[in-house]
Amino acid sequence: MKSAVETLSPTRVKMTVEVPSEELKPSVDAALKAIGSQINVPGFRRGKVPSRIIEQRVGRGAVLQEAVNQALPDFYGQALIENELKPLSQPEVDITEVPVNDTDQLVFTAELDVRPPIELPDFAGISVQVDAVDESDVAEFAAEQLEELRQRVGSLVGVERAAADGDFVTIDLRGTIDDEEIDAVEGVSYEIGSASMIEGLDDALTGLSAGESKTFTAALAGGDRVGEDAQITVTLTAVKERELPELDDDFAQEVSEFETLDELREAVLERSRQAKGFEQGLQARDKVLEQLLETLSIPVPESLVEAEVHQHLAGEDRLEDEEHRGEVDSEARKALQTQLLLDAIVEAEEVQVTQQELIEYLVNAAQQYGMDPATFAKAMDDGDQVAGMAGEVARRKALASVLERVQVTDAEGNVVDLNAITDGEEDEDLEGVDFEAEDFEEDFEDDEDEGEVDEARVQEIVDAIGEAKAQEDADNNEDADNK
Repeated sequence: MKSAVETLSPTRVKMTVEVPSEELKPSVDAALKAIGSQINVPGFRRGKVPSRIIEQRVGRGAVLQEAVNQALPDFYGQALIENELKPLSQPEVDITEVPVNDTDQLVFTAELDVRPPIELPDFAGISVQVDAVDESDVAEFAAEQLEELRQRVGSLVGVERAAADGDFVTIDLRGTIDDEEIDAVEGVSYEIGSASMIEGLDDALTGLSAGESKTFTAALAGGDRVGEDAQITVTLTAVKERELPELDDDFAQEVSEFETLDELREAVLERSRQAKGFEQGLQARDKVLEQLLETLSIPVPESLVEAEVHQHLAGEDRLEDEEHRGEVDSEARKALQTQLLLDAIVEAEEVQVTQQELIEYLVNAAQQYGMDPATFAKAMDDGDQVAGMAGEVARRKALASVLERVQVTDAEGNVVDLNAITDGEEDEDLEGVDFEAEDFEEDFEDDEDEGEVDEARVQEIVDAIGEAKAQEDADNNEDADNK
């Protein structure tokens, strides 16, 4: 087999492949055997029909079509490997020469989008600046976290007064249009000020007492008559306010492992300081990527951009929104450039993903979706998405390796150590690029049993996936040897 590549653009090539008759013959023989097992010819047992009889019965064209259809993917794959091409799209294949006689060759062309060559810079020469950590901001953030903890453990107490912002109320709602009732509900719980229901509801409830009603006009947010103005009558049946605990040692013991309020304050302050550090890590990550993308000017296949844009707009039912199309196009282009960049780093750095890293990623992803990790892993495998997830882990590791080498300083000129930001037992899942401030409630509230992850079961499934893939590869290699 011979192949040649014509570069049409930095991201698109045309590959011409020539397959001599002797290399195609095993596929022709296999096609004759397959067709022979499906036809009945008087005087011959099924599967024992001579080749010339099969060709007379179905025509040589049908035999060649079967042979080419079966063999072409293998020859295409071999040509990709020989020319070190990394496809980004399905090929547009055109068969230009069909082997009419036994000595003729098969010739086909394939146009496809490929990963462009990317010359990576010396990452040690990259420097970025991030915001400095302001201790006053840290203290303010810590105070907010303590207040959130108070809100979490506070209790609702009924009060006999007019409703105010922040109160929790029980209400009945009735909506009408031209005196026709559209909908009605009773006993709805609602927090005044949350703006989570009908526009204007917060204003209508403020100042009402239990047993009082008020009518206002608002556009319907759902149903068959969504968007139409309706007369909304709200009746308040009960008012409750949140009673917050005192900030003292008892409070600290209730919401955390600490014995005193001072210990809790110090822990929250340290966590707040770490959270601000994570924000620095996010800034550094984004600025490093932005600098690399600006420097390298990575081309992307227009077909992939158009496909991403169309899928996004179709999902939002906004295919005709040209202004929004421009925004989505820019976002899709940048996302594809980022992926190509990280894939190039993965290859250059020879990044490998361990079984344990893939398991940890699967477990974390499953928890985000609220699924059992083993069930999630099986679903990913059924959808052929495990390889994609492994690729995502590799990209994260690649970016983490880059961030270890760049120079990061804050606005005050202090060197920022991203390794120090991501170190720590509780934050091991933040290693690499996921610098996110975690929920303080998870750190200090341990009353709820969230259950343990059965990592052994996930390991079992991942092992099974690996064994299945290995067996599939072995079968494919055996088939190739037999040919």
